[in-house]
Amino acid sequence: MTEKEILQLAQSFMESRILHAAAELDLFTALAQAPLSATEVAAKIGAAPRPLAVLLDAVAAIGLLTKSGQTYQCERPVARLLASGSSESILPMVLHMSHLWTRWARLPEVAKGIPVSEDAFDFVRDTEELRAFIGAMHSIGAPMAKQIVASVDPGASRSLIDVGCGSGTYTIAFLRAVPEMRATLFDLPEVIEMARERLEKEGLLDRAALVPGSYEKDELPRGHDLALLSAIVHSNSPEENLELYKKVFRSLNPGGRILIRDHVMEPDRIHPRDGAIFAINMLVGTTGGTYTYEEIEAGLSQAGFTRIRLVRKGDHMDAVVEGFKP
Repeated sequence: MTEKEILQLAQSFMESRILHAAAELDLFTALAQAPLSATEVAAKIGAAPRPLAVLLDAVAAIGLLTKSGQTYQCERPVARLLASGSSESILPMVLHMSHLWTRWARLPEVAKGIPVSEDAFDFVRDTEELRAFIGAMHSIGAPMAKQIVASVDPGASRSLIDVGCGSGTYTIAFLRAVPEMRATLFDLPEVIEMARERLEKEGLLDRAALVPGSYEKDELPRGHDLALLSAIVHSNSPEENLELYKKVFRSLNPGGRILIRDHVMEPDRIHPRDGAIFAINMLVGTTGGTYTYEEIEAGLSQAGFTRIRLVRKGDHMDAVVEGFKP
C-alpha cells in the first residue's frame, strides 16, 4: 500500500462522519421538498446558521446535496434513500452507524482488554427507531433472501422456524419458494408485531405462527424440519451459540436441518474482508465475533448435528452452513 493510499484510508472517516451528522440533524428530510438557505434550514432545525452552512457545503461537496447560489436541496434520488418517511429510506441504517461511532472510538482500549463500559449494546434507541431499522433491514435484505433460499434447496421442507426473524424477510422468501411450507417466527415481542404486519401485508399471515420470546432465555417451539439462524451467531460467544444450537436441535424433528446464514471466515481470519471488519463491530459492542467454518462446525457437532457442510460461500454475510439432526 502506498503512502497516498494509507493517508486516504486514515482520513476516510471524515466523509462518513459528515453523512452521520447530516443524518442526525435530519437535513435530508428538511431539504427534500424545496431549496432552502442555510439560515432557513437553521431556523427549521434549531441550529446556528454559520456552522450549519459549513456542514451543508461539505454535504454538497460529497454529492449528497445540490447547491445553487445560497440554497441547498436534497434531490429525489438521494431523498428516496435518506429522507425520513420514504418507504425505501435507509436513514435508520445510517443512524445506526452513527450510533456505533462512540463504540468504535473505544477500539484501542478494547483491543488492550481494558473494560470501557458496562452499558448494553442497543441497535436502536427507541420503538420508532427500532421499527424504522427493522424496515430498512428488510429493504436491504429482501434481494439477498431470495438468493439464499434458492441456493439451499428448501423444496422438501414443510415446517420452518425462523429464530430472530426480524420482520420476516427470510420467512417470506421461504414461503414464496415453497407454497406447501408453514413457518414459526420467533423474536422479541416488539419485533414479532412488526413481523405480523409485514406477513399480513404480504398475504402470508395464515401460513405463519408468531411466537414472542428470547432465544437467550426461552426454549424454542418444537416440531420443525427446517430451522434458520440468519445473522444471529455473530452476536454471540461460542458458548452462547452452543446453547442456541442445542435449543434448535431440540426444536427440530429427526432428520431436520439447520441453516446458519452469516459471515463465515477463512482459517486466516482476514477473508472475507467484510467479515474481518465486522468482527470489530462485534468486539466493541457484544460478546460475539465472526467465526470460521471449523468453529461453526465444531459447535454444531457438539450440539448433536451431523452431515455438516458449507453450502454457500459469501463475501457479504451471505455464506450458509447446514447440518442435520439424526
